[in-house]
Amino acid sequence: MENQLVAAQEGRITSAMQAVAEQEGIDAQVVRERVAAGQIVIVQGRRNGRRIVGIGKGLRTKVNASIGTSSDVCDVEHEKRKARVAEQTGADTLMELSAAGDLDAIRRAVLDEVSLPVGNVPLYQAFCETIRKHKDPTRLDPEYLFDLIEKQCEDGIAFMAIHCGINLFTLERMERQGYRYGGLCSKGGTLMIQWMLANKQENPLFEQFERVCEILKKHDTVLSLGNGIRAGAIHDSLDRAQMAELILNCELAERGRHLGCQTMVEGPGHVPLDEIEANIILQKKMSGDAPYYMLGPLPCDIGAGWDHITAAIGAAHSSMYGADLICYITPAEHLALPNEEDVEVGVKTARLAAHIGDVVKLKGRADQADKQCSKDRRDFRWSRQFDNLLFPEDARRILESRKSLSDKGCSMCGELCALKNAAVSLNTFLRGDKVNEA
Repeated sequence: MENQLVAAQEGRITSAMQAVAEQEGIDAQVVRERVAAGQIVIVQGRRNGRRIVGIGKGLRTKVNASIGTSSDVCDVEHEKRKARVAEQTGADTLMELSAAGDLDAIRRAVLDEVSLPVGNVPLYQAFCETIRKHKDPTRLDPEYLFDLIEKQCEDGIAFMAIHCGINLFTLERMERQGYRYGGLCSKGGTLMIQWMLANKQENPLFEQFERVCEILKKHDTVLSLGNGIRAGAIHDSLDRAQMAELILNCELAERGRHLGCQTMVEGPGHVPLDEIEANIILQKKMSGDAPYYMLGPLPCDIGAGWDHITAAIGAAHSSMYGADLICYITPAEHLALPNEEDVEVGVKTARLAAHIGDVVKLKGRADQADKQCSKDRRDFRWSRQFDNLLFPEDARRILESRKSLSDKGCSMCGELCALKNAAVSLNTFLRGDKVNEA
């Protein structure tokens, strides 16, 4: 697998960079320059179709869907169906986050199921297997962890969330802080902290960061610097522990680039609406504009059952302010392992939220479909209107099931339809040369 960062720094435009440029409608040289600067990463599917996805500065905000087993619900066929739903519904990337069952087999089955770039969290399998063998996560062998990272890269994992930003310094910040309203919400991060405290040792992923980058560089697997101390409650947002990890991750992103490894930084989590912009400004300035992967974010803590809507509000703001990849949230968040319906709803909601932000962030590019849709809606050109919708099948289904008896169109306003009445007397005025770009 050709290393995109090395190629870009050597001045070469690869076929993957060209594909990203064509997808985004920008010049391939711009893509190359931003890959070389660490402002864009390119993740690629490795097994089935090799989908190529660019994430970063000047590109459309991408959406990630997460699936995976738990000790309560472990069914590989169910996860494969969820993976297919995520791809069919328009997710750009997929994270396979299984924490129960035959983890090698599940990972490979999911990789075979989709063309999407698939990411994961190596600590999940490392601690699951350690618990199975020793009944104690603190007996994790660091050498086994590095061997596992290598094996997962060889299997075709396109990007990895690796918790390098937890170290003795960040733990000291948490200890001195002395409280957390939401506690710790990262599974891998919490287990690594437990390992460090029990063994009185530094996090091997931080201590041997160059080794991490060497493995990922060889396979051109993108390093996603995980946020194991992210806020799990809005009242913990921007606290000292979280900020210490963010500062360290931004520094590691720069080091990773210098080591030839594509890197992006992960963000929270739970963030009140008025702190989202500040969070992104800090990450971008401290990391040299590295791509930012936001988990949600959730701007309130009491939306369980509707957290896909809570997250959509946070995701739209995040996209607008410069986040590059959004991890979806499903209606099941904080309540249960998502099912196929949850995955579909989560992906569609996140895609809509990302587009809302892109209308501002990529004004003049991302909003062209909106402009055409508005004109087609004005002129009752139903077929062309559907061509520009994010979810045309859903729109057609609603229209057909509730269409007007009189003209087979929208039944909302009937004879008082503003567009119909305007067309009768204001047609020429509304289609003046200034606005008629069709």
